[in-house]
Amino acid sequence: MKVKNPYSFSFSTALIFSFSVSVGYFCILYFKYQVSDFKITFYIFIATLIFSFILLQSRVKNFIFNRVRQIYEDVSLLDLNSLNKNIITTDIESLSREVKKFAEDKQLEIESLNEREAYRREFLGNVSHELKTPLFTVQGYLLTLIEGAADDKEIRNRYLERANIGVERLASIVKDLDMISKLESNELNIQVEPFNILEVVQNVFDLFEMKIKKKNMVLRFDKLYEFPIYALGDPEKIEQVLINLIVNAIKYGEFGGTVMVSIESSATNKILLKVIDNGEGIKKENIGRIFERFYRVDKSRSRDQGGSGLGLAIVKHIIEAHKETISLESEYGKGSTFYFTLKRA
Repeated sequence: MKVKNPYSFSFSTALIFSFSVSVGYFCILYFKYQVSDFKITFYIFIATLIFSFILLQSRVKNFIFNRVRQIYEDVSLLDLNSLNKNIITTDIESLSREVKKFAEDKQLEIESLNEREAYRREFLGNVSHELKTPLFTVQGYLLTLIEGAADDKEIRNRYLERANIGVERLASIVKDLDMISKLESNELNIQVEPFNILEVVQNVFDLFEMKIKKKNMVLRFDKLYEFPIYALGDPEKIEQVLINLIVNAIKYGEFGGTVMVSIESSATNKILLKVIDNGEGIKKENIGRIFERFYRVDKSRSRDQGGSGLGLAIVKHIIEAHKETISLESEYGKGSTFYFTLKRA
């Protein structure tokens, strides 16, 4: 007879008890009354087995449930309302697994909440720090003008221009915060369509034509592409990715350096796009955190050059929203290569 594991304790105990009662009854009949009635003995055995099994199963299960209930009441980690009486059995091993699993799940929830709280504090600290510099800059120029500097036309124009740069940086930070918030909450719709990736790259090149001249830099393809290369994705979002990567390359690139874009085909029907620079590169200990929000390799230099500190985090989210990957290879002192994949159209 096969008995399910949760009932094994009750059944085995009832079996021993019933066997003992039946043997005792048979011995009394045989030795006292010289009667050997196996049929009645068997009936007594079956009746005792059934009765004792039901009684044992009910009593032991209630006993264990009450003890476990007491544990839930004593330990604030466990929620009494989530205790299901149906999962309480006489099988101690199964019961231990259930309680252990429940406790582990609650512990994971607590760890997750602690991580979120730590991220919230770090995020608020970083946001206030990023906003503080341009805000104080704008405030300083405006107060100087209010206190009388506005009477000097040259000083007034110069300070207004500088205040405007501070306002533009504030607007940029707010825009990036809004974008990364939408990306992380999946509220930013990705419009996937075929587009010519070469055309998008060239548009970004044209956008930075004046900026690279100031640093005497070269912005180019790695070779001449004779035919269009079509990819699947959101062209506006991919353009934003390229803008952020090239801004990063120009910002940390050396005077007179080169930023190069290459496009390769892979055997898995994908396009591999690389943004390569020969700038200062990134140390190994920083590579793993480079896509984190507000993470800066050189904090003082980065803030001097502006930016929200969210550019690479936005890049990562956009690429992942396309269900693709982005990676980085860098050697300190020799330059960096950011590369990501897109589906070929």
